[in-house]
Amino acid sequence: MAVRHRLINARPSDVWEVLADGGAYPRWVVGPSAAEPVRGQWPYTDAAIRYEVPLGPLRLSNETIVRRCEEGAALELEAHAGPLGTARIAIELRPWGDGCLVIVDEHPLQGAGGLLHNAGFEVLIQLRHRAMLARLAKLCEARARGEERGGAGDLAATPASDGSGHA
Repeated sequence: MAVRHRLINARPSDVWEVLADGGAYPRWVVGPSAAEPVRGQWPYTDAAIRYEVPLGPLRLSNETIVRRCEEGAALELEAHAGPLGTARIAIELRPWGDGCLVIVDEHPLQGAGGLLHNAGFEVLIQLRHRAMLARLAKLCEARARGEERGGAGDLAATPASDGSGHA
């Protein structure tokens, strides 16, 4: 299991605001391009967003589903990465002085990611988490200072979609 943490100079509510904005997902998660709602209301349980991940000339269409939402404190996601399989990503927010301690715990569930999981793969996940938490900190700290609001679009305010294109 890849567990990593970072102290962010923002209140847990500021960090949650970023996590609850599905449109901001590609701005702090390493890899995805613009996200769009698939169903439900992000970040509530069973809501899903779709995005593409460019890999050289290829573009993989992926989806992330909210499996658990404890508003303001915890978000557990299941990321579907096509042939690479699925992964569980748990994000916990803890008040820490004037800031927020963010703990990310990720491990593969199914597919090639689970079969290939080893110490080398764990190092790659840790490097990805380091970059992801740095991006999350930058975005949260800017929002906390009032320098940015809404950024990439607020999917939490987007009506639920059943995938048919109708809300």
